[in-house]
Amino acid sequence: MRVLVQRSVNSSVWVDGKLINEISKGLVLLVGFTQNDTIDDIDKLVKKVVHLRIFDDEKNIMNKSILDVGGEILCISQFTLYANTKKGNRPSYIDALNSEEAKKLYELFNQKLNEYVVTKPGIFKANMQVNIINDGPITILLESK
Repeated sequence: MRVLVQRSVNSSVWVDGKLINEISKGLVLLVGFTQNDTIDDIDKLVKKVVHLRIFDDEKNIMNKSILDVGGEILCISQFTLYANTKKGNRPSYIDALNSEEAKKLYELFNQKLNEYVVTKPGIFKANMQVNIINDGPITILLESK
């Protein structure tokens, strides 16, 4: 499981010209799954995301988590996080989990995040337009393995 975390001041997701979800201060998560990902992987990365200290404290030091600042999460499914580009110029997605299983894990990931902080999803498997205003910019790649 991979989660690309971006600190955001304002972000939104659109499908077919319709606003699906938006957040102000918080995190945008791009999340992808691979074979053998389990609930343990989800639990590990949920805890990591909500406790990740990447928000500034009073001294402008990244020392606060999303829990500390009261932000929200915009969580977008992103199978392309498992793109393999070692051979040729066309990425292979063979390492990405099949969409049926990935959808179950994505929904569970969002459900577990929601136990800690308001989490707003995109639409799984949709052609989404994601607007991210990355604050910092802060971008961190987390992996469960």
